[in-house]
Amino acid sequence: MKNNKILVGILGMALSLTACKKDLDISNTNLPTPQSAQNEPGVISLAQGTIYRNGFYDLKYSDGVYGRYWAGTMGFQELMGDVIGAEAANAYMNQIGCPNKVTFDDGTVALNPASIKTQYELCRYANQNAQGVSNTTNYQWSYMYNMITAANGVLDIASRVSFSGTGATTKLATIQAWAYWWKGYAYAQIGSMYYAGLIQNETNTAAKTNGNYVSKEAIIAESNANYDKCLTALAAATSAADYSATLGKLIPSFLQKGKGGILSIAEWTRSINTMKARNILVNTPVSAMTAGQWASVLSYANNGVKSTDLIFTARTDANGDFIGTTVADKVGQTAATGSTNTYKLSERWVQEFKAGDKRFDNNVLTLTSVGLFNTDRGNSFNTRYTLKNLGNSLPGVITYANSTAGANEITIAASYEENELMKAEALIKTGQIDLGVKSVDAVRTYQGAGLAATATGLSAADAYEELRRERRIALGFKGLSFYDARRWEIIAPDKSRTNCYVVNSAGKLNTKATIVYGFLDYWDVPDNELAYNPASATSAPVKNPK
Repeated sequence: MKNNKILVGILGMALSLTACKKDLDISNTNLPTPQSAQNEPGVISLAQGTIYRNGFYDLKYSDGVYGRYWAGTMGFQELMGDVIGAEAANAYMNQIGCPNKVTFDDGTVALNPASIKTQYELCRYANQNAQGVSNTTNYQWSYMYNMITAANGVLDIASRVSFSGTGATTKLATIQAWAYWWKGYAYAQIGSMYYAGLIQNETNTAAKTNGNYVSKEAIIAESNANYDKCLTALAAATSAADYSATLGKLIPSFLQKGKGGILSIAEWTRSINTMKARNILVNTPVSAMTAGQWASVLSYANNGVKSTDLIFTARTDANGDFIGTTVADKVGQTAATGSTNTYKLSERWVQEFKAGDKRFDNNVLTLTSVGLFNTDRGNSFNTRYTLKNLGNSLPGVITYANSTAGANEITIAASYEENELMKAEALIKTGQIDLGVKSVDAVRTYQGAGLAATATGLSAADAYEELRRERRIALGFKGLSFYDARRWEIIAPDKSRTNCYVVNSAGKLNTKATIVYGFLDYWDVPDNELAYNPASATSAPVKNPK
């Protein structure tokens, strides 16, 4: 892609994860580049390092506030999903999640106090190439096209490498499955967040021009197409021993514990099914879902991730390699005197907990003084709570924040909880209410909530409310909350969320507040891209008409 500053030369930055001692030690200069990875160990090392580093870590610009992919890009989404808040101004993060309007219990109103009064205006103001690293909307785009370009290079090099032994075909197929999986993942991230995108399958990006932007729907279709190519490659991996050995070299050893590890082909297939279900669900308003779409979601989820499956995970490590810290860690603390971390825990997230939920007991710390923050940045992120770093060690209960190196396991793609809750939603929406509620309870049990089973015979509305609250809690900090707010249609300027818990600037708790978020549902293509790679005459619109 000629003159595209995001995609040019990325593969030359590839780094290895092969040695557990070094993890992703960037000081090691004896690592493969596309030029040196022309043999079996070289291409495997490249395939490992280039995906993790380029896709989750290595942007030229970032800082300790908005961080890397999981603390930064996913942080922006959790801000808009009202799981967290922020007052730091870096990359406009304090404004990207600031609602247009809050109406308190007594009828008084707090408008967005920023000079840019609506998030629509903010997104367009920030989305200028001249804003450079302050363009909040650029980060997810940049990371994911880094990943796509890296995967394209792996596919190209692997096709020209001679693999050893009778399992040569399986080794190649496993590497191809790896590259297609991550391409499917990256296209899903683009298509679920931006109004348009690019289908980029070239390897020599510096010599190619691609200004043919396509619709977000076409990008999601490309995601699914790459997942299908992954399945085809997995079917060609006929030697179980060579498949496991190769995948064991692609997944860093320090990630091969807990829920992470060497997925079987069946487990990987189920992860793909869960991701395909997600592609449908998060990109369609609930009110617009058809019977056919609900049937597809249910079919995929019925064959999706199981509670015993290994999945794709990430972990923090001492070097701060490709994950460093996470959204939850940037909320969590041990002191109870006030929330001083980057992100503040949203009152609206905490209010979703049911009484007696051990996940609350294990994770949520009540502050000794209410966290009141800069009023020139809004009231919505004032809070009485923070996450307890390391939790309270309740056995069998999920811990959200753990800053100890290597201890915080992050599900970076499909998870059992997400799959089971998609199943639950599809069941409830197709009239199988008791079965749907049973799946909601299964997730609560899996995470150690300790709640009694939900009563049978609920109305469809009451069952869906159980599902809604559980998605908010169980999938918090996973980069899905904004998608839910969007498809539940509460983020548009003419929509609102009612009965919200909000602490006003005087420290008073309101329990019946109304929030008008006014958030843009899909971001425009970043101007950082368009300035160097303008849209062709035949491109789909690159700006959301809203």
